Amino acid sequence: MKTKITEMFGIEHPIIQGGMHNVGFAEMAAAVSNAGGLGIITGLTQPTPEDLANEIAKCHTLTDKPFGVNLTFLPMFTQPPYPQYIEAIIDGGVKIVETAGRSPEQYLPQMKEAGIKIIHKCTSVRHSLKAQKIGCDAVSVDGFECGGHPGEDDIPNMILLPRADEELTIPFVSSGGMADARSLVASLAMGAEGMNMGTRFIATKEAPVHDNVKQALLDADELSTRLIMRPLRNTERVLVNAAVEEILGIEKEKGSDVEITDIMGLVAGAQNRKVLQDGEMDAGAWSCGMVAGLIHDIPTCKELIDRIMSDAEAIIRKRLEGFLSA
Repeated sequence: MKTKITEMFGIEHPIIQGGMHNVGFAEMAAAVSNAGGLGIITGLTQPTPEDLANEIAKCHTLTDKPFGVNLTFLPMFTQPPYPQYIEAIIDGGVKIVETAGRSPEQYLPQMKEAGIKIIHKCTSVRHSLKAQKIGCDAVSVDGFECGGHPGEDDIPNMILLPRADEELTIPFVSSGGMADARSLVASLAMGAEGMNMGTRFIATKEAPVHDNVKQALLDADELSTRLIMRPLRNTERVLVNAAVEEILGIEKEKGSDVEITDIMGLVAGAQNRKVLQDGEMDAGAWSCGMVAGLIHDIPTCKELIDRIMSDAEAIIRKRLEGFLSA
């Protein structure tokens, strides 16, 4: 399948593995890239730019296919050393960067001069248009269904993707709620040039997370996620567990007076790692999309991507064409 995204990034299939904190390591990215998609290393999962440089070098030993790096621009007073992280990306020969969070505008010249293609994750049409205006090459349009931060507009992809198609001139991919061939075909029908999957890729054999996490995704359904940090306007969709129930209790009790410090011990990165790496499923909140309800097995990345592509062809050729009258 050839789309503007496959041509832009030099990949076989229009499937991207989005950046995921404490998941997007070299093994994950290489497995997706080797399967014909675009694997993504999560930059800020690496504690220092030097660590990121080492992870990029490791990924080069695992795949000769294109892969990218996610760089999330956080709304913090103490900023990570982004120019140094970008230097590690450039020196590592990476030509694709997925940006997220705040606007990447001030860092675009450094990356563009190195010939890097930028795909920015956006949760609204207005942010997508801003990404286009500042010079991003593509956009990942993230609907309300997504795991992690869905923004504050609460617009699902059945509306958000067609709206993006109406407004954008640069290519975009769907993100949030994407799991299978049905997701891909629907995304293409709504104007996307491919799709980005996060949660679905956690439930693969190569995903570097504890087996308890993969089993939790198999056990979950579409009703198993919750939205936390809504009063802080930093909404995050997470899989429900004891820690999440505690967070929601604190938010309900404190109402509009809740502060991030009230729940920090339950949303901090250290607690996230206890869940994903150590399998302590109630240790803290961890990002998960509604798409958990569509996860029923744990294939390899190649098995998953091959299945998506063959099923997508069958849907297009056998089902959709069948609706056309002779």
